Amino acid sequence: MPFVNIRILEGHPQDRKDEIARRVTEAITDLTKLPKEAVWVVFEDVKATDWFVGDKSVARIKGGK
Repeated sequence: MPFVNIRILEGHPQDRKDEIARRVTEAITDLTKLPKEAVWVVFEDVKATDWFVGDKSVARIKGGK
């Protein structure tokens, strides 16, 4: 079964995650011909202070901490 792990900055609303999961599942089932129940999608919410681009946290890049 396909397992999709999506790391995303925390703060995205549930309806956005629902739509992402729906679209990812649809793309995988279209290509693999597997039933949608075989596709697992997991979201990992990451704090902006814990996500880095190079040596700068996303929070710092966005003007935060």
